[in-house]
Amino acid sequence: MDKYEVIIFWSDEDDAYVAEIPELPGCMAHGAKREEALANAKAAERLWLDTAKEFGDPIPDPLGRRLVFA
Repeated sequence: MDKYEVIIFWSDEDDAYVAEIPELPGCMAHGAKREEALANAKAAERLWLDTAKEFGDPIPDPLGRRLVFA
């Protein structure tokens, strides 16, 4: 773990920090502080990977570099 990029941003709508792991579709978490959002995202990452393994779903290889969004 810790090989996937995590993007953390403030969400006014949620009134919380949101941590997203873009390489794992739908994998995100939130927290009142950045550190809490990151810790929750790491827990979500573990659950995402465990669930994918359990159901035989493909697990993307970490890109190992910064993602670029336009």
